[in-house]
Amino acid sequence: MTLLTLIWQQIITAKSSDKATPNKHEKLGELAKNDSTPHTAQQAQILTLYQPLQHLQWEGERVSNTGIAYFSLDGFSNESISESDLDVARTSQDPSKIAKVLATLGLSSHLQGDYEKAINYYKEGLEISKQNAYLELETILLGNLGLAHVQQGNYYAEAIDYLNDYWQLIHNRKQNTNTAQSQEAQALGNLGNAYYGADLYVKAIAFHQKHLALSQKIKDKAGEAKALSDLGIVYQALGDAKKAIGYQQQALTLAQQIKQQSLESFVLGNLGIIYQNQGNYTQASDYHQQRLAIARQLKDLRSEAEALANLGGVAYFQGDFNKAIALYEQGWKISWERLHDADILYRIAGNQGLVYFQMGNFDKALESYGKYFQYASSRNNHREQGIAKINAAAVRLQSGNLAGAAKTLEEAIEIWESLRARLGSNDSFKISIFETQNAPYSNLQAVLVAQNQPEAALKISERGRARALAELLSRRLTTVPMQKQAPTATIASPTIAEIKKVAQNHRATLVEYSIVPGNFLVEGKLETHESELLIWVVQPTGNITLRRVDLKPLWQCQNPQFCYQKGLTDLVSKTRELLNMRNPSLGRSSNTSSVIDKNPLHQLHQLLIQPINDLLPQDANAHVIFIPQRSLFLVPFATLQDATGKLLIEQHTISISPSIQVLDITHQLREKPKASKNSGSNLIVGNPTMPKIVTELGEPPEELAPLPGSEQEANAIAQLFQTKALIGANANKSKVIKQMSNSTLVHLATHGLLSDFRGLGVPGAIALAPDTVQGQTSTEENGILTASEIIDLKLNAELVVLSACNTGRGKITGDGVVGLSRALVAARVPSVVVSLWALPDEPTALLMTEFYRNIQHQNDKAAALRQAMLTTMKQYPYPLDWAAFILIGEP
Repeated sequence: MTLLTLIWQQIITAKSSDKATPNKHEKLGELAKNDSTPHTAQQAQILTLYQPLQHLQWEGERVSNTGIAYFSLDGFSNESISESDLDVARTSQDPSKIAKVLATLGLSSHLQGDYEKAINYYKEGLEISKQNAYLELETILLGNLGLAHVQQGNYYAEAIDYLNDYWQLIHNRKQNTNTAQSQEAQALGNLGNAYYGADLYVKAIAFHQKHLALSQKIKDKAGEAKALSDLGIVYQALGDAKKAIGYQQQALTLAQQIKQQSLESFVLGNLGIIYQNQGNYTQASDYHQQRLAIARQLKDLRSEAEALANLGGVAYFQGDFNKAIALYEQGWKISWERLHDADILYRIAGNQGLVYFQMGNFDKALESYGKYFQYASSRNNHREQGIAKINAAAVRLQSGNLAGAAKTLEEAIEIWESLRARLGSNDSFKISIFETQNAPYSNLQAVLVAQNQPEAALKISERGRARALAELLSRRLTTVPMQKQAPTATIASPTIAEIKKVAQNHRATLVEYSIVPGNFLVEGKLETHESELLIWVVQPTGNITLRRVDLKPLWQCQNPQFCYQKGLTDLVSKTRELLNMRNPSLGRSSNTSSVIDKNPLHQLHQLLIQPINDLLPQDANAHVIFIPQRSLFLVPFATLQDATGKLLIEQHTISISPSIQVLDITHQLREKPKASKNSGSNLIVGNPTMPKIVTELGEPPEELAPLPGSEQEANAIAQLFQTKALIGANANKSKVIKQMSNSTLVHLATHGLLSDFRGLGVPGAIALAPDTVQGQTSTEENGILTASEIIDLKLNAELVVLSACNTGRGKITGDGVVGLSRALVAARVPSVVVSLWALPDEPTALLMTEFYRNIQHQNDKAAALRQAMLTTMKQYPYPLDWAAFILIGEP
């Protein structure tokens, strides 16, 4: 596997029926083969992936002038050593002399880049050193063997074993000298990089954190900066740009403080790559230019070549293909003539392939991708293999080879899914890495639709959503204890037959949305925009129908007042803004055509419902289950208005699910016998004594405001169920958690919070009363029940209702909304009711009371919620007052 770089994913999709529009937003399209002149597009391309150039910095006692890190052999020179010296040493039969000559020959080959030869010398010298207890030489040889393996591109078994043995030898000496601890810190950093190179991100983070802690302990600022930067690289690969930037910025500050320019150059390059991935080309270019200046000042040829190539990437995305080629050629020349570095050469070739593709030279592009794939395969680098496959698929599609494009994308998906399997049971990491991997799924859907295979495209749509949640639920559904399950266990995505069976079992119409982005040339720059919406309808009969909606008019428009630059994301946001303003046009009585046409709820209806209206059930009591994607998770489906002003909730009984497979698993959870002996008990919580939280960084914690309306709501609901609500200090965290585990129904009327309080990548929390210890409020149990804590609970509830503000919101990902709702589903709750915005007290109390009154007479939660909404809207006509609640999971 080659030294890894960070992945840039620019998603572009194919749609054969689209024609170019005569305005400034011109699509990139099919170009004449071998024609190097860019043309106006006639057809959208599927995705291509850009790969910035970046190498991992390995740590040793010394670094050669070509950037190779190594552990030196004191007292031995490698300048004049040769095989004849080894022959002389063998003649002497002195094991000490033989081992040292072997080590020296190995180091000589190592520094010349002949890693295979170096490894053979090192291995023989290591065996002699072990047999004769030459501990110092054994330690050095282990370190150099590990480095030679990883610098060669082999990150697996032997490399990690050697580096781990090296670390253990140093660690077990228990020497507290600064030199010994510095060596151990270097060992930890190398191990972290090796695990990262082997795509074992959990292990990589663990060792980089150890490296960071030890460097801070011995006050090694350079080591601290290096560890921070390495952590940033791992989090970028996991798709967590916020953490990645935070770590890199800390590293840059330290590098500049200690005036270590080589380290500063390394961090600047990493920051440039992250901002380039974010589409911030101005900031990216600035960091790459700073790195280029330092590299030239230090005569650091590798950094200079990488900086030039990454600036070429910026030019590529800015649409200046000639400049991009020129910069790549500069980087290539340095690598070919002066560095002889295949790692840089093949990566530049891969990126040049992108430019040739955009310029219509498909043969040259395929040639570049082929070489890039072969090189990545020789290094067992799964991520870069996937990139090469995806880019080759784009060329094949553009050349009219649909079958070849589909096959290549399937291969890319298989390669990348193997990376997720290597993350074990770490749910947060699986969510993050999928954010870097969703492009091939979108592309393959587009190719399959172009091949008139809508059912196969639906299967891929399912395969590309909520995978981490489905795997987590599947593990919890099995009778095998989770601690005994294989950490890499995954589940297959549902087949078409299984998808049809889910609709039949639920006697429901399933509606799955998939947003297909596209790459467009906008005023000379490559930009990603929403291109098409795919909508599959799976009817209870098993019939599957696909409808397609053009999303380009949302952002390709002349009137800024009705232009949504971010497509559906902006339209959904505008809708929510108008709801919060109680805009008269969104009222129930708005039924004039002039008002309807300007109503974003009607616009959403036209996009999401109208194309499939004829496929939805005529019976208002029949279930319709929506499977949204991305921003569509925040759509208040109940409020969508048709051309007559009629609301969707008046016509259908609706609920939500992150995926069809998750819906199926939640159904199995509901059917599974519950372990609780107290089945039938209910937990009602309202207006706890509020905890203190930090609302602004650096400010003291403040107590949340009380919610007297929530207290009234909880008491009224408790009366319906002939139980007593937990109110005030009685609703403390430990008591609520204990009763949650033994309750069939859980209702929590309190504050909902959106922050990631534990920093674990799972935002959201519920405010409860702080626990007390001997009359004093505990600082550890502060009354905040976080989403990350909920995930670890084993709940037996059939239904959990979070009657609080914004409990249905969170971080929008390819795995759905990561927050409280997902945490509860992951904790085995088959049905969850949450809110999309802050609600007034009085209508909420009415709606909830009606909801539970309806549930007492029927087991249909979706129908109960619909009837409660219809009742509430009679007294409170604005959707703001009644439409926030959504049912997720089993209806």
